[in-house]
Amino acid sequence: MEETKQKFDVDSAAILVKDLRRTFNSGKTKSYDWRISQLESISKMIEEKEKDIFKAIKEDLAKPEFEAFAAEISMTKSSCKLALQELKQWMMPKKVETSMATYPSSAEIVSEPLGVVLVISTWNYPFLLSLDPVIGAIAAGNAVVLKPSEIAPATSSLLAKLLGQYADKSALRVVEGAVPETSALLEQKWDKIFFTGGARIGRIVMAAAAKHLTPVTLELGGKCPAVVDPNVDLEVAARRLVAGKWVANNGQACIGVDYVITTKEFAPKLIDALRSVLEEFFGKDPMKSKDRARIINSFHFKRLVNLMDDNKVSDKIVVGGRRDESKLQIAPTILLDVPEDSLIMQEEIFGPLLPIMTVERVEDSFDMINKKPKALAAYLFSDDEQIKKKFVENVSAGGMVINDTILHVTVSTLPFGGVGESGMGSYHGEYSFDCFSHKKSVLYRSFAGESPTREKDRERAQARSGNKGKNTKDDGLTPEQRRERDAKALQEKAAKKAAQAASGGNNAGGGGGKDSKNKK
Repeated sequence: MEETKQKFDVDSAAILVKDLRRTFNSGKTKSYDWRISQLESISKMIEEKEKDIFKAIKEDLAKPEFEAFAAEISMTKSSCKLALQELKQWMMPKKVETSMATYPSSAEIVSEPLGVVLVISTWNYPFLLSLDPVIGAIAAGNAVVLKPSEIAPATSSLLAKLLGQYADKSALRVVEGAVPETSALLEQKWDKIFFTGGARIGRIVMAAAAKHLTPVTLELGGKCPAVVDPNVDLEVAARRLVAGKWVANNGQACIGVDYVITTKEFAPKLIDALRSVLEEFFGKDPMKSKDRARIINSFHFKRLVNLMDDNKVSDKIVVGGRRDESKLQIAPTILLDVPEDSLIMQEEIFGPLLPIMTVERVEDSFDMINKKPKALAAYLFSDDEQIKKKFVENVSAGGMVINDTILHVTVSTLPFGGVGESGMGSYHGEYSFDCFSHKKSVLYRSFAGESPTREKDRERAQARSGNKGKNTKDDGLTPEQRRERDAKALQEKAAKKAAQAASGGNNAGGGGGKDSKNKK
């Protein structure tokens, strides 16, 4: 699609949705071949335009090339590859058991595309978080509108340009812009809205969706805790904490470590280990390092500085604290034992600041975590099996990793999503396909036989009418005899069909039939 330059208002949005709904109603997007062709086109786009993608991400976030590849391009490729491999299996109806109340019968669950869906993405991983849900929506057979974040304008513009060149414009469109364009889109009736971003905008999206009873998936965030038990390999734990806090987009990640809780006695050792790893990763002067993304813009830079300069925490900085607004950089900063009512502990940090809170016992951390809204992720470092068990059982979060950080996002067999304030719904792998599908229940029955429930209803009706024991079909059989007769008839019918099939196969020389197995 060509970049949207003309004014985009409510009328424009209505026309766009109408056009896409016409495409969806034609049945075009429902076919396996169309879905595969679009997924192949997206995969080809990533391969052929990788340099342009790197350049756009660099322009928006100054993200190091290795991180841009590992966390955005590679993960998007993997999502596309998995969908291409597994789509036939995902689309197959799932056979399920039936009950005696419906005997004889069979049942299945059919995955049905929802229709015309809206994907609103965010700026911190502007390529991955735009295309990953789009891949799921296309795989599920929907028509899609993507609204990339205006805060990452280079990536937004590139997505509009490239998807217009590689994808089917009659079924996949990109709308660029800011609040007015997003508001115009939210005025429309969608069959699903998928939003990635903060809780404040998430509430606006949900309120707009409620007007049309539109289902939503909200991928939000929150304050993701990491609990560190003294019973750990300190060097390994420190490296993995640094990776989950500062290597991950310089702290600008929805599942990045927001704060750490450890014991008072262990905190100094942990801080020393973190300081050592930070120097190893980013050098003696991290402000000169090219291995950290910058803060996205001046607004967020000032917000982070405000958290550091809060009177309640300004004397709690034990590592870092330097800042340079001209380069939108803040050095990796660690604060020790900040008050729980300080600004930095009241909102999601989303930057390179790490408060470390201390408790007497590791178990005391659970109550501290549970007093806050549920986070998108929670992490624990411990070799104690009982501590692990208690953590999983007593801490609620969208997802968890034990003895590492953020890696669960790479596992396609795990659903990724929030709970409570951190979001609703999940995606990744087959869960992305399910996210954009309606699971339609289908029960099949024949005209032979009657269910036991219906027989009992008929018996009660006969009793009320004074015909108890009589057969309304006047066949001289009791209900039990009739059920036995019908079951026998079904068996005979099945045997006859099997014999006919065998005879037909022999006449054809044993060939000509298609393999019924679905290949992935």
